Amino acid sequence: MQQGLTRELSAEFIGTFILIVFGVGVNAQVTLGGSQFGDFFSINVGWGLAVTMGVYVAGGVSGAHLNPAVTLALACHRGFAWNKVLPYMVAQVAGAFVASALIFATYHEAIDHFDGGVRQIPGPTAEHATAGIWATYPQEYLSNFPGGFVDQVVGTALLLLLIFAISDEKNVAPKMNFAPVVVGMAVFLIGMTFGINCGYAINPARDFGPRLFTAVAGWGSGVFSAHDYFFWVPIVGPLVGGVIGGWVYDAFITKHHAPTEPVV
Repeated sequence: MQQGLTRELSAEFIGTFILIVFGVGVNAQVTLGGSQFGDFFSINVGWGLAVTMGVYVAGGVSGAHLNPAVTLALACHRGFAWNKVLPYMVAQVAGAFVASALIFATYHEAIDHFDGGVRQIPGPTAEHATAGIWATYPQEYLSNFPGGFVDQVVGTALLLLLIFAISDEKNVAPKMNFAPVVVGMAVFLIGMTFGINCGYAINPARDFGPRLFTAVAGWGSGVFSAHDYFFWVPIVGPLVGGVIGGWVYDAFITKHHAPTEPVV
């Protein structure tokens, strides 16, 4: 049991690492390079492909949750063991933190060139903010509650509804190991439709791990207090939204599957 869990946690760690190293990597390239090296469309494509690659890396060992909202939803609706929930979440946050450190090391000189060594957090007076490379920050017009919270609940509910559909063998599930590509397409779609308010974190580990890294890497505690302590929104909102999305799929689809005919 313990050896099996260790393997699963290792897979969640490295799978989330892959997700964040490419996702935050595209954020860094677009932010630091300006329009010459990409735009919001590039960011959405990058994050979608990052999810796909992370799922391909970890899927065969841990199921590639790579997201505490997925882990919690699977525990609530698919019988995932509750005693694994917290360890999975810790492994996911750890993978995101380490990936954030690698991006910082890779782009350190570019960041210094961009902000002159003065680390800034997104806000109305920050002309060269770089903390947003790692964590999500809301638009100035957006309230934490209900605005940001609803945004994260809705985005993550849609994500889990789609994941449940993609993984449902009684539905039109993708074949030939194509499911990770479709999951990545789902993330791309959410980014293209729900990205404006606060950056579609839809994953507590994706936001908290990188945000924690920036807190210790020079941006300070302001990454948590910014926008009236917005940091809790991309943690709590996705956890709630994921459970809701799973419930919606089961209520409208799973319970209406035709019964399996007995083999005679």
